[in-house]
Amino acid sequence: MTDDKWTEKNIPDLSGKTAVVTGANTGLGKETAKVLAGKNAAVVLAVRNTKKGEEAVLDIKRQFPESVIEVFELDLASLNSIKSFSEAIAEEYSKIDYLINNAGVMVPPYSKTDDGFELQFGTNHLGHFALTGHLMPLLKAAGDARIVVVSSGAHNWGNLNFNDLNWEKREYKKAAAYGDSKIANLYFTYELARKLKDSGIMVTAAHPGWTATDLQRHSKLFSFLNPLFAQKPHMGALPTLRAATDPEAQSGDYFGPDGKREMKGYPVKVQSNELSRDEAIAGKLWEVSEELTRVNY
Repeated sequence: MTDDKWTEKNIPDLSGKTAVVTGANTGLGKETAKVLAGKNAAVVLAVRNTKKGEEAVLDIKRQFPESVIEVFELDLASLNSIKSFSEAIAEEYSKIDYLINNAGVMVPPYSKTDDGFELQFGTNHLGHFALTGHLMPLLKAAGDARIVVVSSGAHNWGNLNFNDLNWEKREYKKAAAYGDSKIANLYFTYELARKLKDSGIMVTAAHPGWTATDLQRHSKLFSFLNPLFAQKPHMGALPTLRAATDPEAQSGDYFGPDGKREMKGYPVKVQSNELSRDEAIAGKLWEVSEELTRVNY
């Protein structure tokens, strides 16, 4: 695999392919959707705010007037919304070639999802776990689909407490909870890659490094430091795009920026921490996730 300056120019024509991108109305998701649309994939923007989604479509179409893009409502903090979205997609599409699990919330004040899960764990991990399970028949129908899970360098702060996943017994620490949701993303990636080993479906992960996006609106520190250190969304989206389209990628690969501490730069294969690769924890999280979401693969 050559790692010198991988960019969207490395992505082949994607005519005939269908991509679903969660959280695609702003930031990294929108940038990812725009590049895929520009490569002639049919793109579904799976978004909570459909008005913002339609604005994103208009914006992308200004650059790629012939692109095929649709907006579907999806609230990852609601298991009912995830089910409804999946049923609506199945009515319109016969296959999904790329599922980009990109949406997320970062360090918000303590709150819960519709189903009573701590918001970050419930949205970032459980929401995507349920969504991927519901969409599995369409992914299998593609023959060689790819699932990309967007994690973060914040997985290094993660250490799941299975006795209190929803932070009901401990003092809430929003950065630690965010780290928990991001290491959960990696447990999910690696466990799903093992389970789909002989299916033809590839599962990869990516992280954007330090990228200035709307995701950080709850953090005054990030808002202050972004102009000094952050890279632009078009660079932050490249690891996700490489994870989705690089023909040399392997299931279980993790991509991030090549710069110092993986904060910025061009996408290369990187290594997540040792804890994130613990198969026993991944297996336990899988069982708990099936139980909590009532979605079985």
